Amino acid sequence: MKMENHVSLEFPSRSANEGFARTAAACFAAQLDPTLEEINDVKTAVSEAVTNAIVHAYPDTLGKIVLKLRLRDDHSLEIVVRDWGVGIADVEQARTPLFTTGNEERSGMGFTIMESFMDSLKVRSAPGKGTTVTMRRKIARRMGR
Repeated sequence: MKMENHVSLEFPSRSANEGFARTAAACFAAQLDPTLEEINDVKTAVSEAVTNAIVHAYPDTLGKIVLKLRLRDDHSLEIVVRDWGVGIADVEQARTPLFTTGNEERSGMGFTIMESFMDSLKVRSAPGKGTTVTMRRKIARRMGR
């Protein structure tokens, strides 16, 4: 699959940057002329991935998060959220609904939500080396476009 356009953003793991990341992803995805529902799905998935990095990857310190957005020639959006934080010891367990390593305020539904709003979700992680979340969503072509 050929890449048509891309952008890469780097920001510190401050909670205020979650809103920036979701808005940047929505603006970039607008090139595919998504519906309001599609753009909201993208924003929700990005919000979950970035929040996971902020809360879980760097629980006691600030760290670096990179958001990469790519438009593909099959009319899909690829989203990569990467951190260099604590990593995930058991990715399958982390993807289980309601599992969380956070406090009682965390729902443990982040990966489940990402998966429900995207066409594909891949999670690669190594303890002490960080996590990379790769999501893809095909945006429907509209009639007359």
